Amino acid sequence: MKIKYIISITLLFVSSLLYAQKPNSDLLKSKKGTIKIQPILHSTLVLEWNNKTIYIDPYGGANAFKEIPIPDMIIITDIHGDHLNIETLEALQTDKTIFIVPKAVVEKLPQIYHKNLIVLNNNEITKQLGIKIKALPMYNLPDVPDSKHPKGRGNGYILTIGNKQIYISGDTEDIAEMRKLKNIDVAFVCMNLPYTMDINQAASAVLEFKPKVVYPFHYRGKPDMSDVQAFKKIVNDKNPNIEVRLRNWYPEYD
Repeated sequence: MKIKYIISITLLFVSSLLYAQKPNSDLLKSKKGTIKIQPILHSTLVLEWNNKTIYIDPYGGANAFKEIPIPDMIIITDIHGDHLNIETLEALQTDKTIFIVPKAVVEKLPQIYHKNLIVLNNNEITKQLGIKIKALPMYNLPDVPDSKHPKGRGNGYILTIGNKQIYISGDTEDIAEMRKLKNIDVAFVCMNLPYTMDINQAASAVLEFKPKVVYPFHYRGKPDMSDVQAFKKIVNDKNPNIEVRLRNWYPEYD
């Protein structure tokens, strides 16, 4: 009995250590170099490619970015604090960083960050650091002006890196613009009520636009975490060719 107790405590300790650690990174090979994908927290991720480092919606404070290169580019989707997080930006070295943001973010972004600022509205495109960046709509349904995420305020994005297309949903529901996507290699898709959509909406959209790989992220809602295992089952029961990658998007950083 004592041995079983010790084993149980040991497993619990190891499990807690694993939960506290930053998730492992993934590698995506393109014709112009390997892309490193590093989940960070909630909807925050880092992409590294050809000695360039791109932060998406940096959030979580300086400790979330330990041992990660300083950002050459920061891409922000929306104005809410889990996307535009001034405290985290102030903790990062961004003197030479290019910022890609929607207009609504500019209005809340301190002036110190405006010197290397590129404003993209829905459906606009820029090319920076060899990466094509297209801004896409992200919004709640029904599309009404007083929704948490009205159409036109924030951006989802498609990043074309090498020959790979990476879709970042932003805070959205299963909108027509998402469902019409084509040739997406990797998709990061949100799913948390009451802010975005549930797992059934997210799975339905994914099954329609058929990315090669999908990461469910931004899945902490109120009151609970979305069931990403159930999301994976819904998707793969209907299309086993879509790789659903489940990662820990909620590690504990010191």
